[in-house]
Amino acid sequence: MRGLASALGRLRTALGAVAYPLALPSADEAQRVGSALIAQLDDYLLPRLSRPDAPLLVVVGGSTGAGKSTLVNSLVQAPVSSAGVLRPTTRSPVLVTHPDDLAWYSRGELLPGLTRTGQASTAPDALQVVATPAIGPGLALLDAPDIDSVVDHNRKLAAQLLAAADLWLFVTTAARYADAVPWELLTTARLRGTVIALVLDRVPGDAAAEIAAHLGEMLTAKDLGSAPLFVLPETDLDERGLLPEAAIGPMRIWFAQLAADAGARSTVVRQTLDGALAALAPALAGLAEAVDDQARTAQALDERVEAAYRTARRTVEDGLRDGRLLRGEVLARWQEFVGTGDLVRGLESRVGQLRDRLVAALSGRPTPARNLQTAMESQLVTLLRGVAADAAEQSYSAWQAHPAGAALLEPELQRASADLAQRADRLVRDWQQWVLELVRKEAAEKRTVARGAAYAMNGAGLAVMIAVFTSTAFIPTGLEVAAGAGSAVAAQKVLEAIFGDQAIRTLATRARTDLLARVEDLLATEAARYTDRTSAVRLTTAHGTLLRQTATEVETAREELALTGSGS
Repeated sequence: MRGLASALGRLRTALGAVAYPLALPSADEAQRVGSALIAQLDDYLLPRLSRPDAPLLVVVGGSTGAGKSTLVNSLVQAPVSSAGVLRPTTRSPVLVTHPDDLAWYSRGELLPGLTRTGQASTAPDALQVVATPAIGPGLALLDAPDIDSVVDHNRKLAAQLLAAADLWLFVTTAARYADAVPWELLTTARLRGTVIALVLDRVPGDAAAEIAAHLGEMLTAKDLGSAPLFVLPETDLDERGLLPEAAIGPMRIWFAQLAADAGARSTVVRQTLDGALAALAPALAGLAEAVDDQARTAQALDERVEAAYRTARRTVEDGLRDGRLLRGEVLARWQEFVGTGDLVRGLESRVGQLRDRLVAALSGRPTPARNLQTAMESQLVTLLRGVAADAAEQSYSAWQAHPAGAALLEPELQRASADLAQRADRLVRDWQQWVLELVRKEAAEKRTVARGAAYAMNGAGLAVMIAVFTSTAFIPTGLEVAAGAGSAVAAQKVLEAIFGDQAIRTLATRARTDLLARVEDLLATEAARYTDRTSAVRLTTAHGTLLRQTATEVETAREELALTGSGS
């Protein structure tokens, strides 16, 4: 069984790593099923595989007041478990075993999450273990909490204990045998492959045959017709609160024979173990699909954010092409910087004069240059703030329209980051400085400006920035004409006069590329306020595949082991 145990260990690790953070209809059920599978692996499958010859565990379960504790006490002929319809709801479950088997149950390999105690306890994680020779070695009885308890913890503990059973002894009464909750658990136990025996308690003598027949029909309809059925008549208890021997005798004999027959016990263990393993595959397939559902939803949410910020980036790119950034203050400051309209109109014939005039003018007139730089900075920052605000609002609306996205939202996400304005200011200033340094390096070997003033280099840098605000080829068409094409041409001619035609095209292209890269980083940081919230899902996208792989490994190992002798 080593190969199977190894496969189950990998499955346990995979289940422990899976999460379902997005609020989806499949998430709650997946979390419940995943937790139940982990509990069954820890409580039953792994310890049982490590000791297939360990004593058989019979979990006695049923509804409130069905007589479970009285039945356990009667089977071992001692009041080991507190009985009564109104017993304390916080009482710990009781496990009764032969002294020879006490070590196995006391070590805590089975149901390791429960703390062993030798007496009744109100602790929620306590398991009272009682040793008595009245029960044969090789078999133990565990009196579980009520499956329909009004206490949520008790119901969950009852389900946990039933999942750890080699054999489930289900106790019901003539008045309650058709209740829905027990039948749901019986169906679950059947699907899980747990061996089941039933006790029909407190049956009036005149109705015993009719009720037993009806219950038998219900069992057959649920594919449980082969389960042993014990009918206990309505009777008085003796002075110790035990069922009379006439009523309990046949069941005591059945359990005594089971305890004495190692082959029969092994058959029960192998059948339940095989059934529990076979039930893993469909459960894991459902979990893997829930993981995929998480991944698909996270991708859809991310795509909505990416679309919003992609639009923002495109708006900035368009703003650098269509001349809109040359309107208003920037246009006025550029015209102030290069001179009067007569200067712009005479550029074609007086490039040399323009170069000389530019160098001379910049040496003594820093104010127009600074004004132009400030105007460009303001225009760019305004554009960046606008597109970031629009993208945040669009992303918020897109997520709000999806239940999983809405659950991740916080009010501040509807707006751009609080420090967006400061970061945009810094971005533009850093870019402007980068452009100036780029121009200085490019002009270092140009004879015309080798000994030129720093203002001349600043002027050339500003001209590069103005060129970036127009189309890549500097050809004034469409909106550029309306936005001041003459200014674009002026920028081109100034730069060509200093650096040459090809060099300026390269400078402008590099400056535009660098600016867009900086904008990309700025908007990516803004988008990450959203996508960081789905990052946990992206980290677990491979878990669906891992669950399917480990499920296949477990199923292959189960079939090879052929626990029930059929190989399937």
